[in-house]
Amino acid sequence: MLGFLKNPVVVTAEINVNLVALTVMGLISRLWGLSYPRAVVFDEVYYGQFVSLYMKRIFFVDDSGPPFGHMLLALGGYLGGFDGNFLWNRIGAEYSMNVPVWSLRLLPALAGALCIPLAYQILVELQFSHCAALGGALLILLENSLITQSRFMLLESILIFFILLAVLSYLKFYNLQRHSSFSASWWVWLLLTGVACSCAVGVKYMGLFTYMLLLAIAGLHFWHMLGNQNLSNVGGGWLFCSYPCLGDLSLKTCSVSLLCHFLARGLALIIIPVAMYLSFFYVHLTLLYRSGPHDQIMTSAFQASLEGGLARITQGQPLEVAYGSQITLRNVLGKPMQCWLHSHTNTYPIRYENGRGSSHQQQVTCYPFKDVNNWWIVKDPGMQQLVVSNPPRPVRHGHIVQLVHGITTRYLNTHDVAAPLSPHSQEVSCYIDYNVSMPAQNLWRVEIVNRETDTDVWKTILSEVRFVHVNTSAVLKLSGASLPEWGYRQLEVVGEKLSKGYHQSMVWNVEEHRYGKSQEQKEREVELHSPTQMDISKNLSFMAKFTELQWKILTLKNEDTEHKYSSSALDWITMDTNIAYWLHPTSGAQIHLLGNVLTWASANVAAVIYVCLSLWYLVRRRRKIYDIPEDAWQLWVSAGEICVGGWAVNYLPFFLMEKTLFLYHYLPALTFQILLIPIVLQHLSDYLCRSLLSKTMFRALIVAWFSSVYLVYCTFSPVTYGEPSLSVAELKDLRWKDSWNILIRKQ
Repeated sequence: MLGFLKNPVVVTAEINVNLVALTVMGLISRLWGLSYPRAVVFDEVYYGQFVSLYMKRIFFVDDSGPPFGHMLLALGGYLGGFDGNFLWNRIGAEYSMNVPVWSLRLLPALAGALCIPLAYQILVELQFSHCAALGGALLILLENSLITQSRFMLLESILIFFILLAVLSYLKFYNLQRHSSFSASWWVWLLLTGVACSCAVGVKYMGLFTYMLLLAIAGLHFWHMLGNQNLSNVGGGWLFCSYPCLGDLSLKTCSVSLLCHFLARGLALIIIPVAMYLSFFYVHLTLLYRSGPHDQIMTSAFQASLEGGLARITQGQPLEVAYGSQITLRNVLGKPMQCWLHSHTNTYPIRYENGRGSSHQQQVTCYPFKDVNNWWIVKDPGMQQLVVSNPPRPVRHGHIVQLVHGITTRYLNTHDVAAPLSPHSQEVSCYIDYNVSMPAQNLWRVEIVNRETDTDVWKTILSEVRFVHVNTSAVLKLSGASLPEWGYRQLEVVGEKLSKGYHQSMVWNVEEHRYGKSQEQKEREVELHSPTQMDISKNLSFMAKFTELQWKILTLKNEDTEHKYSSSALDWITMDTNIAYWLHPTSGAQIHLLGNVLTWASANVAAVIYVCLSLWYLVRRRRKIYDIPEDAWQLWVSAGEICVGGWAVNYLPFFLMEKTLFLYHYLPALTFQILLIPIVLQHLSDYLCRSLLSKTMFRALIVAWFSSVYLVYCTFSPVTYGEPSLSVAELKDLRWKDSWNILIRKQ
């Protein structure tokens, strides 16, 4: 029974020494001295704020992209025991002892290190030699800009890691397609492609460019499969186990096989990435459950779902708005700032500065702060009482109401008088009876914009409503203009004709709400200052919160200001710009985002050679002249799809973007372009260097060129790693271009 123990248990494994060596060198180059400098470096001042908010579970919105990258940075802080207590207000500020600098920078550094073996494997999967793959990986290893970007709490190295992982996974999947479709490894690499793509998009929306490229390549490959008459089974045969009769029907078998391939790709490359993308937001919203400074741009319903803040104010409010309800009305648009429908005792000037007259009625504005003058009472036009009956009579879509200002008891009104700053719109006021021929026009129809049925009840926070004036059909709207001094710089509210179209500035929601109980004005004023007690839950679903947050991320635009180190996309190809990341407060030690000049120039030359050779081959092939074998041509085209395509989709879109751009935006495109260098070199050696002498000379030139790349790397290492400190003369020697801003202290 125990006879198997007579022989030793032997485990054999194949170890790719190249891969191991590249990984070790990558880890050393990225992790060495990772805690230096122990100070805030460039955009760490930006991302560090979000890490602190994660640690404190405080909600935030970052318009730069999805939350997955931020969560990975926060994971580093969590593993290091960071409590979130640090003031991220200045580049160069020294980190306090409670900040785990090494831990916060660890994940970007690991991602940057792992990009090196990924580059090696990508070139191998493209069917190029191990020597070419080794050369490409070493170029990534010695690229100063990639080293700098991966050694700090920044997202580009993580983005590039997931991009390369997605490309490698797809290539492995595609290569397995020929002989082992639907095998376990085939499924692993296909699923990993989708996972890596979703992670890349989840780190930064720039990852969407590579995702679209891989979808296009996958679609092209599937199109080629449609014309494959020899496709008779799905390799693994997992589906046909239940349908053996299909094996005798080649046509049906081929059709079912194609359907299985299509569904597998749809599942792995579309459904799973979408599900993962949603999961990033689910985790993000689960972690950040506390109210903070950023939640004010969200709707009242979203704010009320967070702990503290508005939730603390609105907790226990009645859900259904009834006749007699006391409410505050928040404009849904939230631009130029969040504000609430407001009135006060001051009236519009009899005449404006431009000579136009007004109704001299009580001003109605939109006020960006909580105030007792934001309270209004929903009144039934057919009754005099301003309290909620028992049982309450809810207001529904289409009902006619009057809105009574809580403090002044005047009715919300509009009429055919031009608004103060928007003369093509109607003035909105609280009506004062001056005994002149200007009757009150204070009836409003409630229209619930997000209703499910035409009998929906007007609900606190959840309902988005529009108030349509009965007499003139004008809609209560926030114009967004700031009133002059007589209006205390508050925002103008107007009546806008429905014929001018729908806009979010016409939509309002009830934020604070109580059931009025006091008929007397003095008692009512006291009541307006007191909290409510009724308990009604208003939790939003995840999809509702996701939809709102996603829309805010896509539409929220910070004012882009010109930055000292901003640049245009044209500057990146020739590296005419740099970024000073950090400067030692006393010595000449400094860190710059600067690339290996020779590598960047070589990448540009390789791209030009590839395009020119491809055009030459295409023209010659059109004339039935084949300069290289067909299999070599297919490898050449495949390499171009990945490397030239990857460079193009990650670079050209920046010419269409209206945002502040920096040199680090070019790094994903640069990575693909660097991978093209060994591809072009191997192709030139194999097919253009015909004689032994020419091959020998070409290889000698490559060795000399690679030695020069290493020397350039060493030359710029002091400003890549921040040490050793350089003298003024040494710093001046590093200014190879006049456009580079190398920081030199005045003596």
